Amino acid sequence: PGVCYFGPSCSQRGIGGPLTGYRPYRLPEEFRRERKSEEERESMTTIRRFSCNDLLHFASVNLDHLTETFNMSFYMTYMARWPDYFHVAKAPGGHIMGYIMGKVEGQGESWHGHVTAVTVAPEYRRQQLAKKLMNLLEEISDKIDKAYFVDLFVRASNTPAIKMYEKLDYIVYRRVLRYYSGEEDGLDMRKALSRDVEKKSIIPLKRSVTPDELEYD
Repeated sequence: PGVCYFGPSCSQRGIGGPLTGYRPYRLPEEFRRERKSEEERESMTTIRRFSCNDLLHFASVNLDHLTETFNMSFYMTYMARWPDYFHVAKAPGGHIMGYIMGKVEGQGESWHGHVTAVTVAPEYRRQQLAKKLMNLLEEISDKIDKAYFVDLFVRASNTPAIKMYEKLDYIVYRRVLRYYSGEEDGLDMRKALSRDVEKKSIIPLKRSVTPDELEYD
């Protein structure tokens, strides 16, 4: 890349073979630097707060059958009540790469950050984007809201997601029976934050629970 050859083509010379008598011309340094900077910009990802306008463009990210989807009023409520927990990742061209939606809730030692949804479009996976979004929500929960832990729910059958969360230091705290539609069980996974010095929040329960037992008020 960046090298051009002046002189007749092989077809003009009649027979293929190495060019002789012609020296390569290399693009000036400033042009190569400009090309490199353009490539770097193309690889940049912007992560910012989710906006109302994003609601019109994020449908393609939700096409994964394992991604939980909600009605518009649900997303609007999160934007209004927990704007610091609702972020979108965008590619340089403006395409939505993924998003994370969450909240903070509970009382006492149950005060925690919660990941309601995190998803990345198929074409942008394997770029550590989900990890970046999760780290952002954890940082806000830990440093700003002083939560004890972050939790999330995942389908018991969603092995790839479970493995990803485990790599991010989440543990299965408890199984929630028939948490999802279709009566599929959910796993409540947790990660202790700095305020939970003794890591009490991630001591696994020995029994399964039902959805009506999930209270943080």
